[in-house]
Amino acid sequence: MTHPAPVAIPRRGFLTLAAAGVAGSALTVTVGSLTPAGAAPLAPASATTAIGAHRKRELRAMWIATVVNIDWPSRTGLPAETLQAELRHWLDLAVEMNLNAVFFQVRPTADAFFESPLGPWSKYLTGTQGRHPGFDPLAFAVAEAHARNLELHAWYNPYRVSMDTNAAALVPEHPARVHPEWVWAYGGKLYFDPGIPAAREHIYAAILHSVANYDLDGVHFDDYFYPYPVAGQTIPDAHTFAEHGAGSADIAAWRRDNVDTFVREISQRIKQTKPWVKFGISPFGIWRNKATDPRGSETSGSQSYDAQYADTRKWVLEGWLDYINPQIYWQFGLAVADYLKLAPWWAEVAAQSGTQLYIGEATYKVTSGVFTDPRELTNHVALGKELTAAGTPVHGHVWYSANQIPKADALNGAMAAVVADHYQRPALVPAMPHLPGTAVREPVLAEAVRTDAGVALKWLDAGPKPTRATSFAIYRVEGSASAIEIEDGANLWATVRTSGVGEQFFTDTTAEPGRAYTYVVTALDRLWNESAPSRAKRV
Repeated sequence: MTHPAPVAIPRRGFLTLAAAGVAGSALTVTVGSLTPAGAAPLAPASATTAIGAHRKRELRAMWIATVVNIDWPSRTGLPAETLQAELRHWLDLAVEMNLNAVFFQVRPTADAFFESPLGPWSKYLTGTQGRHPGFDPLAFAVAEAHARNLELHAWYNPYRVSMDTNAAALVPEHPARVHPEWVWAYGGKLYFDPGIPAAREHIYAAILHSVANYDLDGVHFDDYFYPYPVAGQTIPDAHTFAEHGAGSADIAAWRRDNVDTFVREISQRIKQTKPWVKFGISPFGIWRNKATDPRGSETSGSQSYDAQYADTRKWVLEGWLDYINPQIYWQFGLAVADYLKLAPWWAEVAAQSGTQLYIGEATYKVTSGVFTDPRELTNHVALGKELTAAGTPVHGHVWYSANQIPKADALNGAMAAVVADHYQRPALVPAMPHLPGTAVREPVLAEAVRTDAGVALKWLDAGPKPTRATSFAIYRVEGSASAIEIEDGANLWATVRTSGVGEQFFTDTTAEPGRAYTYVVTALDRLWNESAPSRAKRV
């Protein structure tokens, strides 16, 4: 066995390649999922096979990255109408794929994609930091996502100030210029010092302002806490440790405690502001290696506990998060970080606390040539189903990133295989029973009539105005039936946002003339808690 030199893995984290080869696993995946790299792609599994079984509830999301214009906007300086059209395009793609959420980056570098008194307008909008883009992107994104019945999770990078070290390029009123003592440079970027309490308070306030003023479904962080290590450089916080580190065993423990404090505090303050807003983090995919810590995973890569001072396992077990979304950006059989071992490890950890597990998926590794098997990604989702069936649930997957999805399909159909195998029907976002739901009443399905466009449904939201539904689920079966099994995901046909009034309408344009169908409708609150079904209507 050869041992190559350490190699950096691109995008949102780095993995030290300590060994090569293929690691085995006791887990198996159905429908020939372990296709060797370079083999001919398998045809998409049919909807009746184990791999294609329809899940009624799972998170299906994609990241829309704004830093350095990765996904949106495509470039700076576009007119407001073009910016809006581009964002609608990505939301329409989410609907086309039967996704149910987007994670939209709104604070990439201590700036804002929303109206904020605590951070300037992002330069990635207009090309000039502080310049108004002509509309409020976050307000627009929330409205457009909700119109499509997609959750909108606002994605923040808490500590990153700038993608370079030129503080003079920041607007004069930027907090990093007003408080230069809060900031240090490392690895060619500027960061707020996580060890300074006043800096943390500023970040809390900036995030909570958006929570209070926008109709967000979630607050989301990715993997950037203390910066990833850079060879030959030392984080310049010795003076902060000397001032604030009393009682800590060492600087590493102190840094971890700073990040723990930040995660715990922002979690509590989000719930104090709006108890229904979800909070989740997408950390680097390895907490610790088993060789370092017996509680760790059978991996040998970089460890977030030690590299970013992010004790991600603790956050899950302490219940500080509503969901954990580890970036398991590697393939089946990669010895240093085998997906077949990391996914079960995270599922077992999450199952201990009830924290929902969504797995971050590296669509970009298809287009970069790392994932050579066109079925790699669909096999990841299949494994999640197996783990769920085994009692350690994987509640969904999040795809990085928006513009990589069509690129991957153009290359080898990788995401088309995911949709064909797993996303043929819509899915409800998993409910979170620990969050405060709303009692919604079953709708009254008043009409189901054939039109030139299909089958037109009309129903009444039977709840009183303060507790009316946020959205509705439409179920359909072929033939004439007295009821529909709504727990069978194969029967879920569509979800629609409420119109805000009592009467609701939907046309099933896929209904075929001359074929009999039965429909029921359920009501959903904003946390996707579901009512009993309406009475059935047959056409």
